[in-house]
Amino acid sequence: MSHPHPELGPPPALPENGLRIVALGGLGEIGRNMAVFEFDGRLLVVDCGVLFPEPEQPGVDLILPDFTYIRDRLDDIEAVVLTHAHEDHIGAVPYLLRERADIPLVGSRLTLGLIESKLTEHRIQPVKVEVAEGVRQRFGPFECEFFAVNHSIPDALAVALRTPAGIVLHTGDFKMDQLPLDGRLTDLGGFARLGSEGVDLLMSDSTNSEVPGFVPSERTISPVIDEVVRSASKRIIVACFASHVHRVQQIFDAAEENGRKVALIGRSMVRNMGVARELGYLRVPPGLLVDSREIEEWPPEDVVLICTGSQGEPMAALSRMANRDHPIRVADGDTVVLASSLVPGNETAVNKVINGLTRWGARVVHKGNATVHVSGHAAAGELLYVLNLTKPSNFMPVHGEWRHMRAHAKLAALTGVPDDHIVIAEDGVVVDLVDGRAKIVGNVQCGYVYVDGSSVGAVTDVALKDRRILGDEGFISVVVVVDSTTGKVTGGPEVYARGSGIEIEAFDAVIPLIESALEDTAADGVADLQQMRRVTRRIVGRWVSDTYRRRPMIIPVVVEV
Repeated sequence: MSHPHPELGPPPALPENGLRIVALGGLGEIGRNMAVFEFDGRLLVVDCGVLFPEPEQPGVDLILPDFTYIRDRLDDIEAVVLTHAHEDHIGAVPYLLRERADIPLVGSRLTLGLIESKLTEHRIQPVKVEVAEGVRQRFGPFECEFFAVNHSIPDALAVALRTPAGIVLHTGDFKMDQLPLDGRLTDLGGFARLGSEGVDLLMSDSTNSEVPGFVPSERTISPVIDEVVRSASKRIIVACFASHVHRVQQIFDAAEENGRKVALIGRSMVRNMGVARELGYLRVPPGLLVDSREIEEWPPEDVVLICTGSQGEPMAALSRMANRDHPIRVADGDTVVLASSLVPGNETAVNKVINGLTRWGARVVHKGNATVHVSGHAAAGELLYVLNLTKPSNFMPVHGEWRHMRAHAKLAALTGVPDDHIVIAEDGVVVDLVDGRAKIVGNVQCGYVYVDGSSVGAVTDVALKDRRILGDEGFISVVVVVDSTTGKVTGGPEVYARGSGIEIEAFDAVIPLIESALEDTAADGVADLQQMRRVTRRIVGRWVSDTYRRRPMIIPVVVEV
């Protein structure tokens, strides 16, 4: 197996009739999926998604792929192919179109409908190219063939790229539900046909590669949801992803069957379900939906609320309900359903929400105690099927953390892909497909780009480190006035502290140490303010560490008079 190495340098020139693949996100992480393909000087992008921040990234709203690699080549991009409309695959599109607004967006009807709705909020009118399964369309030197796959959102597609370098099959996110709610099966026959033609490189979803067997059908959820709705004595609140059209349809059907009205809560939920309804992917029985502002007028036993927040997101509706910071007040006897699986890293936040809801007397139904969600990603048995159907000459696991990609690579080896034809890459690593062989040849800049409010890229890892220190340890500021000629202290030091856990009177012990150190500096003829700040920071930092075993941020302010 080929592995990335820290010593990798910039890639060489792409050989004639070679295909270059650079993932700018989605390798070694769950989210931020984006792959750039290059042939004969032209580029094709598959997906352009976001990653959601973790607790150690305070203040960050979204994390984008790093566009540095393609920023000087935006005019070379033929199109952006979107496999489906989840945020981790389309969320960064508005930020890419800010840099070149007329890049064609290629996707299925629902995918383009949801991305257009999102882009409207960014005041961007996209160039759209609608495709469907079975379609073949050329974008520059790339001939794309699209295949139906089922996932936890309708209208998902896999894409095969044909160039003189060979055929690459990119599965996108998929599973192999044999009884899908919309009757749209993953096109295993198409995959097999492609396999007989010869797949030179398979890039396949690795998210569930460690899970044995097959993912259960979405249909197994319907009886459970129906039972929850039928047995609940008061109000029902269901939290799920704002794009999970099938899950919302199941809730609609159960509510209709049991004589309840439904209200949608949350801007993204209302927007997405409006698009799905308008395009015919969501069936809404007449009279079922009521405005969320009228919901309090209905008896609790007659309503179902569908909202966002199944991952414990702090600003989502469900978290605000748990914290009593929402107009809808969770009451004793209410039933709350978390109809989603846990995204890795969100366990603590979700458990906090569950505890908060339980505190107010709600019964919380979640994947841990009921079958209220099935994954949208193929398990190991399904991944083996695809590997055996396509018989790829080379294999590259994508869309997963390191453990998922390694597990997927082992599955590929079991099906007969030679170890030296299995490429495990990470973001920024350059893979070339030349003469039927995929190899790592270099790497390119590929860091995190943070969105913080209206700023994009202004927040750095250094700034985040400062935020973490401030949040965990607080800060101490020291103000000193010195004579501009002699460098001697003429005022202060005065010490101020916030969040450090140290009483202000305790700093009386460090003031003489600061004065002595600054006197020694002045005696050495040093009048440089920067040097004085360093001395002050060092003295205070050492004292706090030795006395309290803490490391707050220390801000020395030295003023000349």
